[in-house]
Amino acid sequence: MCLTAMFKRHFQILTRKPSTIYHVGGKVDNETLLVNACESLASASVMLSEFAGLMDMPHRNMMLGIQSVVMLGELAVNRVLDNLDPLG
Repeated sequence: MCLTAMFKRHFQILTRKPSTIYHVGGKVDNETLLVNACESLASASVMLSEFAGLMDMPHRNMMLGIQSVVMLGELAVNRVLDNLDPLG
């Protein structure tokens, strides 16, 4: 089997059709998407923080580090929302 045929076969195996169980409509505006992302990140941040409280060191520190990264993502999304509508 030639190398090209092997790569072609390999990539055909890796190619998959994405699931449509969770689908974001193509006509949803950017502000709505950003607001939803912000709310999801805020919820994840709270859940991680509460979960970290149940853990012992050093796992607690790792969980709080993940929570901080999620919180920074939330802050970035909020900044984009502010930039889109500074008076809103």
